Amino acid sequence: METKWLEDFVSLAETRSFSRSAQLRHVTQPAFSRRIQALEAWAGTDLVDRSSYPTRLTPAGETLYAQSLELLQALQSTRAMLRGHATAAQDVIEFAVPHTLAFTFFPAWVSSLRDKFGPIKSRLIALNVHDAVMRLVEGGCDVLIAYHHSSQPLQLDPDRYEMVTLGLETLAPYCKPDAGGEPMFRLPGRASHPLPYLGYAPGAYLGRVTDLILKQSGTAIHLDRVYETDMAEGLKVMALEGHGIAFLPHSAVKKELRARKLVPAAPAGLPLELAMDVRAYREKPSGREAPKGTAQALWSYLADAARA
Repeated sequence: METKWLEDFVSLAETRSFSRSAQLRHVTQPAFSRRIQALEAWAGTDLVDRSSYPTRLTPAGETLYAQSLELLQALQSTRAMLRGHATAAQDVIEFAVPHTLAFTFFPAWVSSLRDKFGPIKSRLIALNVHDAVMRLVEGGCDVLIAYHHSSQPLQLDPDRYEMVTLGLETLAPYCKPDAGGEPMFRLPGRASHPLPYLGYAPGAYLGRVTDLILKQSGTAIHLDRVYETDMAEGLKVMALEGHGIAFLPHSAVKKELRARKLVPAAPAGLPLELAMDVRAYREKPSGREAPKGTAQALWSYLADAARA
């Protein structure tokens, strides 16, 4: 039996909805249902009355719900004590950050903090977006930093988590210039001659945002996907070698743009860019586990800066 099954079960008991709990737990509904079924197999009895709506627990489920709350709270308290031992000598702030932001936004942001907030001791955990969110949900970091766009919001319960906006990021298409400094591949391309496209792997957050840009363009865009990866840095390297067009965050390419190693692939009259927020999230403090002193001080500074 895995503790995440109990966390899933507690969520289901509180929301009374498989679909809502799947969203909050950042898994698909079929995957969430399989985990509840696995817990029932472990318990040896039905825990959920699936004949009712909203979802209702069986008597056995009510018993396990009460026990799960006690067990999970005990585990959280134990983990807090262990983390206290690990950080007693140094107040390290743990950040979960998607790979692209870890390479581009985070280093410059920490530098700006040094000037206005003061130096901090930090630990960076670079992950894909889903795993970075799960780090926060499972208590594995102090702060999550991630992109946000209204079409692709992170499913974080506002009653449990709070957020501040740190800045803006723009996603747009870029490619290598030719010998004359013009784009090697100029959008929108033609149906008879689609342009080589360096795309994000299925499920990647920036890939979903790129899909939105292409759908909203109002002009037929002709692309031939020749390469994919889930990391913007990987796409940038391929674009620098002249393999095609990549939709990249501006912070990832600003040095290359200044050096004319990359250029915009879309003409000025073809709007193919989209602005996103860069946001920080944390779990709201509770009586069970107060945040680290430096992490709390940093969050107060960020919240005040966002309100200014």
